[in-house]
Amino acid sequence: MPSEDKAGPIRLIATLGLAGLFSGLILVSAYLATQPLIKRNQEEALEAAIYRVLPGAETRKVFVEKDGKLVEAPSAEGVDAIFAGYDPDGKLVGYGITSAGSGFQDKIDLIYGYDPYKKQVIGMEVLESRETPGLGDKIMKDQDFLGNFKALKVIPEIIAVASGTKSKENEVDSISGATISSKAVVRIMNAGNEHWKKLIDEKTESEGQAG
Repeated sequence: MPSEDKAGPIRLIATLGLAGLFSGLILVSAYLATQPLIKRNQEEALEAAIYRVLPGAETRKVFVEKDGKLVEAPSAEGVDAIFAGYDPDGKLVGYGITSAGSGFQDKIDLIYGYDPYKKQVIGMEVLESRETPGLGDKIMKDQDFLGNFKALKVIPEIIAVASGTKSKENEVDSISGATISSKAVVRIMNAGNEHWKKLIDEKTESEGQAG
């Protein structure tokens, strides 16, 4: 009788263990199966965003940093890269720069277009964000806020100011009720400029002199 009493819990534990194992295998299989689709969707979203933040561009090239200079690369996969956009005549429109950082709740990934001739941002789009719905997520869809990035000077640096108080070409009107998220976007863009702007400007200047 005692042996039968012990067998019940053992069978229960074994059953739960097998159920957990199969559940884990199903989850892993589902993850592996969906990863290629997720990756492809992200790549397609990025590709489309490049042309939205570089108005007038119809083709693009990938550039990476090597030995302190920008060099063309065959792909952006697995590397820290930026995207040069060109108009139908092959003239450089600007560079699409991806940058990421922490927001109010979580990480914010964005891309913005930089015109090295005018030294200004010419477009910005948030690629991924988990900011508060109805407040922080306005950085993705508030047209007045997005309008800040159509001709935004980056010198000396981009500055976020209170909503409705913008008076300089390098200032961004924050979103009322989403100031932290607005400032996060500006901080992320300044970080992107800190990393890439000098490289881009030097390349543009050298190509101008060569021409």
